[in-house]
Amino acid sequence: MLGRMSARLRASIVVIGDEILGGFVQDTNSHWLATRLRERGIPLERVATVPDELDAVREALLAELGRERPRLVMTCGGIGSTPDDLTMQAVAHTLDLGLVREPDIDARITAALEWTAGQGVEVTAQHERSMRKMAMVPDGAYLLSGAKGVAPGVAVDVEGGCGSPNGATIVILPGVPHELKRIMEHGIEPTLLEGRGEVEHVAELRHPYPESTLNPVLERIVTEFPDVHLGSYPGQECTIRLRGAHDRVQAAMKLVAAELAVLADDPASARLRDAWQARWASNAPRPAS
Repeated sequence: MLGRMSARLRASIVVIGDEILGGFVQDTNSHWLATRLRERGIPLERVATVPDELDAVREALLAELGRERPRLVMTCGGIGSTPDDLTMQAVAHTLDLGLVREPDIDARITAALEWTAGQGVEVTAQHERSMRKMAMVPDGAYLLSGAKGVAPGVAVDVEGGCGSPNGATIVILPGVPHELKRIMEHGIEPTLLEGRGEVEHVAELRHPYPESTLNPVLERIVTEFPDVHLGSYPGQECTIRLRGAHDRVQAAMKLVAAELAVLADDPASARLRDAWQARWASNAPRPAS
């Protein structure tokens, strides 16, 4: 297990798949991973989605490896047995590494081929060759625990790995959600992420006015609380979300609450609020907020 580091670990996700870019499959993996990272206090700075192309994957990996370190770069998808599964090859190419056979994965593939033959299906040399491809990993990669399938995740350390101040670790994950989740929970969180995060305090407040009504106080928060992350999300009830250190978030949220109290006592603001809510209730077209 890695020791605690003074430098804050940061994360990136590279989602790989033509089926996602084509709109055939919805990417739920990056959303789930983002939630897990936030719960552990690991800032996720980028999510990139790229096609099943060597150059596209390499371009995305180089971009993420070039960002502030230490860094965890997680790839999702593209490690199966079909010709479009190129992630292992792309990672090796990006890092100028060869591909080597990983014995544990190879043993899983052998068991899978034996099971297939046991069903009375002929296992051809071409079929076996395509399956054995999944055991070829970047030289120096190590297996991550958790997955039960024939395409488990592996990790490759770059310049000492994410346990070093200037290092990074590329984690290669399958695209199958239940396999990805098991690896994250059993092979990544207890090892690469343990003790590395700073969990932020999150506060939310909802209000019934058009979003732009609170712009003056939100601009004040950006100026006076640059260390607090501000998000404002429109709707019938707009949501203000603040993230950061507990005391700073609470102080910033007091400004929002005070402004809402002022609006509540203002007749013109009350009319605006009622008109805004009436438009939502009638499902009428809404003016820009």
